[in-house]
Amino acid sequence: MNTAALNQDLSQLRVAVLGAGKMGGILLQAFLKQQILSPDQLLATVAHADRAAALSAQWGVEVSTDNLAIAQKADVILLGVKPFQIPDLVEQIRPALTPEKLLISFAASVRISAIEQAAGMDIAVIRSMPNTPSMLGAGISALCRGRFVNDAQMAFASRIFETVGRTVVVDEKHMDAVTGLSASGPAFIYIILESLAEAGVKVGLPRDIATLLAAQTTFGAAKMVLETGYHPALLKDAVTTPAGCTIDGILELEEGGLRVTLIKAVMRATQRAKELAAG
Repeated sequence: MNTAALNQDLSQLRVAVLGAGKMGGILLQAFLKQQILSPDQLLATVAHADRAAALSAQWGVEVSTDNLAIAQKADVILLGVKPFQIPDLVEQIRPALTPEKLLISFAASVRISAIEQAAGMDIAVIRSMPNTPSMLGAGISALCRGRFVNDAQMAFASRIFETVGRTVVVDEKHMDAVTGLSASGPAFIYIILESLAEAGVKVGLPRDIATLLAAQTTFGAAKMVLETGYHPALLKDAVTTPAGCTIDGILELEEGGLRVTLIKAVMRATQRAKELAAG
């Protein structure tokens, strides 16, 4: 099937996940669960034969250790190996590539130009950056397009990543910032959540209740931003009554430099992503 002519009927499309590890496995299972692709349309590779056999039995799809053979059967190829392995993988499957195929990478800090160069042809490449909450369908994936990608191919990429959460489309120049914010961001939120739970214990709550309160509060606050569309500052002000408890807590946060520290954390993670991309 020519991916340049992708449309809403995906029944003839074959999609391969080369490197069906953590994120690759999450995506593949989401495709199956939401039935956007059938088992006979999906292919995957892993490093070891025993793992391939186990996953094939578990998922009901063809799983192999032969990247080239699987790539030859696929119209769309998702590149799920570690970032440093991407150039070698693309060169390995080069005999299976044609300008009609679509490559989608979700390897952090690997630029589109590096994939195009390894492919050695004018081929459509989409770079994506999902994050770990994709495991529960609550992720956010940023997508950017290469020079040879058309609108239908971008729409297809958005559709498959929407199986694990929301998607945004950005220019590639913003992908390092995406890495620093939404890819690294869950770790920053976990530290905040853990700190809130520890605070609950400090003021007398049982640890399990404090953790539940902190987690659901974090979830609810994020849901308020997403579903109301209100600016976080406006929602904060709605909680902060005059001379109340919340304003005293906010004062402590500001004196402790939480706002600046979080901004610096994203800036530093972004800088590290730029360094990795530069090799």
